[in-house]
Amino acid sequence: MNIAIIPARGGSKRIPRKNIKLFHGKPMIAYSIEAAQKSGCFDKIIVSTDDPEIADIARELGAEVPFLRPENIADDHASTMDVMAHAIDWCQRHGLNVEFVCCIYATAPFITPASLQRGLTEMQTNKFSYAFTATTFSFPIQRAIRRSGEMFDDRNLTIRSQDLEEAFHDAGQFYWGKPAAFVHRKSVFSDDSYLILLPRTMVQDIDSEEDWLTAEVMYQVMKSSGEWQL
Repeated sequence: MNIAIIPARGGSKRIPRKNIKLFHGKPMIAYSIEAAQKSGCFDKIIVSTDDPEIADIARELGAEVPFLRPENIADDHASTMDVMAHAIDWCQRHGLNVEFVCCIYATAPFITPASLQRGLTEMQTNKFSYAFTATTFSFPIQRAIRRSGEMFDDRNLTIRSQDLEEAFHDAGQFYWGKPAAFVHRKSVFSDDSYLILLPRTMVQDIDSEEDWLTAEVMYQVMKSSGEWQL
Protein backbone atom coordinates (compact mmCIF):
# COMPACT_ATOMS: atom_id res chain seq x y z
CA MET A 1 0.00 0.00 0.00
CA ASN A 2 1.01 3.61 -0.55
CA ILE A 3 -0.24 5.94 2.14
CA ALA A 4 -0.29 9.74 2.45
CA ILE A 5 0.06 11.20 5.92
CA ILE A 6 -0.79 14.88 6.38
CA PRO A 7 0.40 16.36 9.70
CA ALA A 8 -2.00 19.10 10.83
CA ARG A 9 -1.89 20.07 14.47
CA GLY A 10 -4.26 22.69 15.80
CA GLY A 11 -1.88 24.91 17.77
CA SER A 12 -0.28 27.12 15.12
CA LYS A 13 0.76 30.37 16.82
CA ARG A 14 2.19 32.67 14.14
CA ILE A 15 -0.84 32.14 11.89
CA PRO A 16 -3.68 30.95 14.15
CA ARG A 17 -5.58 27.94 12.76
CA LYS A 18 -3.54 28.16 9.56
CA ASN A 19 -4.17 24.55 8.52
CA ILE A 20 -7.88 25.29 8.08
CA LYS A 21 -7.77 29.04 7.46
CA LEU A 22 -9.46 29.92 4.18
CA PHE A 23 -7.02 30.35 1.29
CA HIS A 24 -8.73 31.50 -1.90
CA GLY A 25 -12.03 30.23 -0.57
CA LYS A 26 -10.98 26.81 0.71
CA PRO A 27 -9.42 25.53 3.94
CA MET A 28 -5.67 25.46 3.40
CA ILE A 29 -5.50 21.71 4.06
CA ALA A 30 -7.91 21.12 1.16
CA TYR A 31 -5.16 21.74 -1.39
CA SER A 32 -3.01 18.93 -0.01
CA ILE A 33 -5.90 16.49 0.29
CA GLU A 34 -7.18 17.24 -3.22
CA ALA A 35 -3.74 16.88 -4.81
CA ALA A 36 -3.28 13.53 -3.08
CA GLN A 37 -6.71 12.37 -4.28
CA LYS A 38 -6.14 13.49 -7.87
CA SER A 39 -2.68 11.94 -8.06
CA GLY A 40 -4.07 8.40 -7.85
CA CYS A 41 -0.97 7.42 -5.86
CA PHE A 42 -2.56 6.51 -2.56
CA ASP A 43 -4.58 3.69 -1.08
CA LYS A 44 -5.24 5.83 2.00
CA ILE A 45 -4.95 9.55 2.79
CA ILE A 46 -4.60 9.99 6.55
CA VAL A 47 -4.59 13.28 8.43
CA SER A 48 -2.66 13.22 11.72
CA THR A 49 -4.11 15.87 14.00
CA ASP A 50 -4.82 16.57 17.65
CA ASP A 51 -7.69 18.91 16.80
CA PRO A 52 -11.32 17.72 16.45
CA GLU A 53 -12.28 20.63 14.15
CA ILE A 54 -9.41 19.87 11.77
CA ALA A 55 -10.40 16.20 11.92
CA ASP A 56 -14.00 17.02 10.94
CA ILE A 57 -12.93 19.22 8.03
CA ALA A 58 -10.45 16.62 6.81
CA ARG A 59 -13.16 13.95 6.81
CA GLU A 60 -15.52 16.26 4.92
CA LEU A 61 -12.80 16.66 2.29
CA GLY A 62 -12.50 12.89 1.91
CA ALA A 63 -9.45 12.11 4.04
CA GLU A 64 -9.35 9.60 6.88
CA VAL A 65 -8.68 10.54 10.51
CA PRO A 66 -8.53 7.16 12.24
CA PHE A 67 -6.86 8.53 15.39
CA LEU A 68 -6.22 11.78 17.22
CA ARG A 69 -2.56 12.52 17.76
CA PRO A 70 -1.40 12.11 21.39
CA GLU A 71 -0.39 15.20 23.35
CA ASN A 72 3.30 14.31 23.49
CA ILE A 73 3.62 14.85 19.72
CA ALA A 74 1.16 17.72 19.40
CA ASP A 75 3.18 20.65 20.76
CA ASP A 76 5.74 23.06 19.31
CA HIS A 77 8.58 20.67 20.01
CA ALA A 78 7.24 17.65 18.14
CA SER A 79 9.10 16.99 14.92
CA THR A 80 7.73 15.82 11.60
CA MET A 81 9.67 12.59 12.08
CA ASP A 82 7.91 12.03 15.43
CA VAL A 83 4.52 12.46 13.79
CA MET A 84 5.38 10.23 10.84
CA ALA A 85 6.81 7.47 13.06
CA HIS A 86 3.63 7.51 15.16
CA ALA A 87 1.35 7.31 12.10
CA ILE A 88 3.40 4.56 10.45
CA ASP A 89 3.39 2.57 13.70
CA TRP A 90 -0.41 2.93 13.82
CA CYS A 91 -0.69 1.64 10.25
CA GLN A 92 1.53 -1.34 10.95
CA ARG A 93 -0.30 -2.22 14.18
CA HIS A 94 -3.56 -2.21 12.23
CA GLY A 95 -2.35 -4.62 9.59
CA LEU A 96 -1.58 -2.17 6.79
CA ASN A 97 1.32 -3.36 4.67
CA VAL A 98 2.85 -0.01 3.70
CA GLU A 99 5.39 0.02 0.87
CA PHE A 100 5.82 3.77 0.48
CA VAL A 101 4.55 6.61 2.60
CA CYS A 102 4.30 10.29 1.71
CA CYS A 103 4.36 13.08 4.27
CA ILE A 104 2.37 15.95 2.76
CA TYR A 105 2.36 19.28 4.55
CA ALA A 106 -1.05 20.80 5.20
CA THR A 107 0.09 24.25 4.07
CA ALA A 108 1.14 23.50 0.50
CA PRO A 109 -1.30 25.22 -1.90
CA PHE A 110 1.09 24.88 -4.85
CA ILE A 111 1.37 21.10 -4.62
CA THR A 112 0.34 19.25 -7.78
CA PRO A 113 -0.72 15.66 -8.52
CA ALA A 114 2.01 15.48 -11.17
CA SER A 115 4.77 16.20 -8.64
CA LEU A 116 3.43 13.50 -6.32
CA GLN A 117 3.38 11.06 -9.23
CA ARG A 118 6.98 11.91 -10.15
CA GLY A 119 8.09 11.28 -6.60
CA LEU A 120 6.43 7.87 -6.47
CA THR A 121 7.96 6.88 -9.81
CA GLU A 122 11.45 7.70 -8.56
CA MET A 123 10.87 5.74 -5.35
CA GLN A 124 9.69 2.72 -7.32
CA THR A 125 12.34 2.71 -10.04
CA ASN A 126 15.51 4.06 -8.39
CA LYS A 127 15.19 2.79 -4.81
CA PHE A 128 15.79 6.11 -3.06
CA SER A 129 14.99 6.43 0.64
CA TYR A 130 13.20 9.73 -0.02
CA ALA A 131 11.97 11.94 -2.84
CA PHE A 132 10.91 15.53 -2.22
CA THR A 133 10.39 18.85 -3.97
CA ALA A 134 13.05 21.56 -4.11
CA THR A 135 13.80 24.77 -5.93
CA THR A 136 16.71 27.13 -6.51
CA PHE A 137 17.62 30.11 -4.38
CA SER A 138 16.92 33.35 -6.21
CA PHE A 139 20.31 34.80 -5.20
CA PRO A 140 23.71 33.10 -4.77
CA ILE A 141 23.88 31.89 -1.18
CA GLN A 142 27.67 32.34 -1.27
CA ARG A 143 27.05 36.12 -1.28
CA ALA A 144 25.00 36.07 1.93
CA ILE A 145 25.66 38.90 4.39
CA ARG A 146 25.17 39.36 8.12
CA ARG A 147 23.02 42.06 9.74
CA SER A 148 26.26 43.97 10.31
CA GLY A 149 26.77 44.14 6.55
CA GLU A 150 29.71 41.73 6.49
CA MET A 151 29.74 38.75 4.16
CA PHE A 152 29.64 35.29 5.67
CA ASP A 153 32.54 34.40 3.38
CA ASP A 154 34.20 37.35 1.63
CA ARG A 155 36.29 34.99 -0.51
CA ASN A 156 33.26 34.87 -2.83
CA LEU A 157 33.14 38.64 -3.33
CA THR A 158 35.22 38.66 -6.51
CA ILE A 159 33.90 35.41 -8.01
CA ARG A 160 31.43 35.90 -10.85
CA SER A 161 27.93 34.85 -9.82
CA GLN A 162 27.68 32.46 -12.79
CA ASP A 163 30.77 30.66 -11.50
CA LEU A 164 29.29 30.00 -8.06
CA GLU A 165 27.70 26.62 -7.45
CA GLU A 166 23.93 26.65 -7.82
CA ALA A 167 22.12 25.98 -4.54
CA PHE A 168 18.69 24.53 -3.84
CA HIS A 169 16.32 24.50 -0.90
CA ASP A 170 13.50 22.26 0.28
CA ALA A 171 10.15 23.40 -1.16
CA GLY A 172 8.26 22.26 1.94
CA GLN A 173 5.49 20.42 0.08
CA PHE A 174 5.89 16.67 0.50
CA TYR A 175 8.34 13.86 1.23
CA TRP A 176 7.95 10.41 -0.23
CA GLY A 177 9.83 7.87 1.80
CA LYS A 178 10.28 4.28 2.82
CA PRO A 179 8.55 3.59 6.14
CA ALA A 180 11.80 2.45 7.75
CA ALA A 181 13.52 5.69 6.77
CA PHE A 182 10.93 7.73 8.65
CA VAL A 183 10.77 5.37 11.63
CA HIS A 184 14.56 5.41 12.05
CA ARG A 185 14.65 9.20 11.58
CA LYS A 186 16.97 9.04 8.58
CA SER A 187 17.73 12.53 7.31
CA VAL A 188 15.99 13.53 4.10
CA PHE A 189 19.01 15.66 3.19
CA SER A 190 21.43 13.13 1.77
CA ASP A 191 22.55 11.59 -1.51
CA ASP A 192 19.94 8.89 -0.91
CA SER A 193 17.17 11.39 -1.75
CA TYR A 194 15.80 12.46 -5.11
CA LEU A 195 15.02 16.14 -5.72
CA ILE A 196 11.89 16.94 -7.72
CA LEU A 197 12.80 20.36 -9.05
CA LEU A 198 10.14 23.06 -9.21
CA PRO A 199 10.18 26.62 -10.53
CA ARG A 200 10.33 29.26 -7.79
CA THR A 201 6.88 30.48 -8.86
CA MET A 202 5.42 27.28 -7.37
CA VAL A 203 7.19 27.46 -4.02
CA GLN A 204 6.32 29.58 -0.99
CA ASP A 205 6.94 28.76 2.65
CA ILE A 206 4.00 29.84 4.81
CA ASP A 207 5.13 30.55 8.37
CA SER A 208 4.09 34.20 8.83
CA GLU A 209 1.30 36.57 7.82
CA GLU A 210 3.67 38.06 5.23
CA ASP A 211 4.26 34.58 3.79
CA TRP A 212 0.50 34.00 3.64
CA LEU A 213 -0.14 37.23 1.72
CA THR A 214 2.71 36.46 -0.67
CA ALA A 215 1.32 32.99 -1.32
CA GLU A 216 -2.15 34.40 -2.02
CA VAL A 217 -0.75 36.79 -4.64
CA MET A 218 1.43 34.10 -6.23
CA TYR A 219 -1.49 31.68 -6.37
CA GLN A 220 -3.74 34.25 -8.05
CA VAL A 221 -1.08 35.10 -10.62
CA MET A 222 -0.41 31.45 -11.41
CA LYS A 223 -4.12 30.65 -11.76
CA SER A 224 -4.74 33.69 -13.95
CA SER A 225 -1.80 32.90 -16.22
CA GLY A 226 -3.37 29.60 -17.28
CA GLU A 227 0.05 27.94 -17.00
CA TRP A 228 -0.79 25.93 -13.89
CA GLN A 229 -3.79 24.65 -12.04
CA LEU A 230 -4.36 22.08 -9.35
